[in-house]
Amino acid sequence: MPVDNLPTSACWEHSGLRRGFEVAYFSVGAFALRVEGTTTGLQDGEAFVVTYYLELDHEWRTRTARVAAHTVLGLIERVLESDGEGRWRVDGEAASHLDGCLDVDLEASAVTNALPVHRLSLAVGKSEAIPAVYVRLTGEIVERLEQRYARVEDREGCRRYDYEAPAFDFRSRLVYDENGLVVNYPGIAVRAG
Repeated sequence: MPVDNLPTSACWEHSGLRRGFEVAYFSVGAFALRVEGTTTGLQDGEAFVVTYYLELDHEWRTRTARVAAHTVLGLIERVLESDGEGRWRVDGEAASHLDGCLDVDLEASAVTNALPVHRLSLAVGKSEAIPAVYVRLTGEIVERLEQRYARVEDREGCRRYDYEAPAFDFRSRLVYDENGLVVNYPGIAVRAG
């Protein structure tokens, strides 16, 4: 999907696992797309604020991610850089445990689940395992997360995917709008605007 189909902004209300709100802004930049956002909320009784800045290339691969998480642990900032071929540096250090990942998945964000969906453009009935660079809510941990997206039949003008993350024994049916942004992520977030 082309980047110019995206709105200039979107927001989500987080509920279930966490309570809170996320706002993201989309713009075309030196790379194909820039995504800037903030999520604020409460999870496990602790308040948090996470801000992020992502640069994606024309193939929807994450090239740069800057994440700042402010929690009871204090402020933790991370800079993740990719060569676009699946090799990463975290805070300037090579991170071979992330080899093969093309996407960043931020625990605090609903918007990052749009990245692999755009990049893959799966046909109905097709699925693919897609490991991602997973940044935990606090920013302390950056790890590899094995995931699978399976495209199921569209309904009411929305694209739907069965998503699973075996490490968390988590499965959900994600619903996306015509622009490829999540509108319903059961137990996590619902698009608010």
